[in-house]
Amino acid sequence: MNTKIKIALFTGITFIMVACKKQLDVGNPNAPTLAQNVADLNGLIALSKGGVYFNGFRDGMGWLGDSYFNLPWTYHELMGDNLGGGEGSNNQTTTMGVPDYMILDNGTKLSNPSPQVAVIRSFNNRSATGEANNALYYEWLSMYSLNSAMNTVLSQADKLNADGKINAEQQKTIQVWAHYWKGFAYAAIGTMYYGGIILDKAFEKSSDYVSHTAVIAASNAQFDLAVSLLPASASADYTDVLGKLIPAHCQVGKGGILSPAQWKATINTMKARNILLNHLSPFVNGSPTATITGSSIPVMSAADWSAVKSLTDAGIGASDLVFTGRTVETNSFFSTNGGSVGAYVTGKNTTTGEKISERLIQSYMPGDARFTTNFNSATSFTNAYSFSTRWSLNDGGNRWPNGVHAYGTRDVGAYELFISGSYEENALMNAEAKIRTGDINGGVALINAVRTYMGAGLPALGNGLTLTQALTEFTSERRVALAFKGLAFFDLRRWGWTYDVSKGGGAYGQVFVFSGTGGALSVNTNVKVNYNFMDYWDVPGDETELNPAKTGGEFIKNPNY
Repeated sequence: MNTKIKIALFTGITFIMVACKKQLDVGNPNAPTLAQNVADLNGLIALSKGGVYFNGFRDGMGWLGDSYFNLPWTYHELMGDNLGGGEGSNNQTTTMGVPDYMILDNGTKLSNPSPQVAVIRSFNNRSATGEANNALYYEWLSMYSLNSAMNTVLSQADKLNADGKINAEQQKTIQVWAHYWKGFAYAAIGTMYYGGIILDKAFEKSSDYVSHTAVIAASNAQFDLAVSLLPASASADYTDVLGKLIPAHCQVGKGGILSPAQWKATINTMKARNILLNHLSPFVNGSPTATITGSSIPVMSAADWSAVKSLTDAGIGASDLVFTGRTVETNSFFSTNGGSVGAYVTGKNTTTGEKISERLIQSYMPGDARFTTNFNSATSFTNAYSFSTRWSLNDGGNRWPNGVHAYGTRDVGAYELFISGSYEENALMNAEAKIRTGDINGGVALINAVRTYMGAGLPALGNGLTLTQALTEFTSERRVALAFKGLAFFDLRRWGWTYDVSKGGGAYGQVFVFSGTGGALSVNTNVKVNYNFMDYWDVPGDETELNPAKTGGEFIKNPNY
């Protein structure tokens, strides 16, 4: 990988921008600008801040929506069947989430003429990217841009410390920041793509493609480096530097200046996520003992469950501050209308770019206030193969009902975007680990805690649930509690639902609606779905065409598809 970096000062923030959407493999002629503008602590903070929020999360994302938290996360939500695509092609959002076939209540089989795997392979090239047809491009671009920026930050921090421009505590805080976001970037790459490249030096080039498992290991190594550099308690320099790295408008609600203990808790949550999302824990058609063949990942072992439990025991708590994002009127790193999945799907289903899935709605338990306040059935969108829907998302959950979670809004500064981990996610990972290792009552208690925390208003589940009953409650709760946070596909993948039925996968008892006679809706409530989605995406052709594999290339194309 070989990136071009531009550095320019604007309104006090240093922006690091990928120069070309179509080309990743270009040089770096702007190093003198780096030396001139990042010559002291303020310049380094600006570089570090812009490298995350703009280089990583905004620049290069002006395709469908305008940030990393829209289009890349939208693919995750589409393939996790929380969302359905719109009527236009729009960056393949109408194809990435469409199953290979469905068998309706009456036995009728509906087949997809353009299966996802064929679409991925047909459009995974630079020419298709230029036409906004290559879904594989965007997350790779954002996360390697983020990683590259953090490599530059680390290099410059070393230089400024050696020159006496920043002290050791200031340098350590910057280093923790850079290592943390490198861990975040590698986690995203290793969880989405079959292979990747490890780049840990400024302006480094490499054509050594490694497995997604090796990329996840690199993520964990970066997180561990961040932990090793965290102070035991927050010093004045730590608080000052971190307070300037996190945008002021993001230091409200659950966002703020994390204490070292809170930052370590977030890292523990992210490391638990790395384990959980990259292993199978099948629960297909109500069977906790289902098996999947031909997967690119192994089944969770007893040691894996133990590690997840230990990490989440020390993970994000209900009162902890975490990394969040909020919008502002100008110069925002994501916009109120198109910068997040929640905002993008807010509004009437006949006008929004993506649609609320009937499968998400069926996951709510009767009487859940999160459903009654957030969704309405005033209109229907019914001219689609698999993503017709009766549901629309209310702006602000009917204007911010007290104590009930709202999934989206287009009000400036109102939507709290969880960038990398939340209490709900941590608690539910802990719950799943407990349920899968015999402590069903303990896991169910955490499901109850999350529902209370989010204002669901549901009666508490009691003790004595069977494993199947507990997992049924759990999978439904995880789906609704973490909706639009970019995790949906990875959950359905590890539960086995996105794999081909012939390999033990599929989803059963699913709700689909279609246009019926005379415009009436035909509602099917027991549909068998064969998604057959590629479990780990091929490396984008934008990278491999410009940066061919040094040897072999076995980690470029997923061999299981």
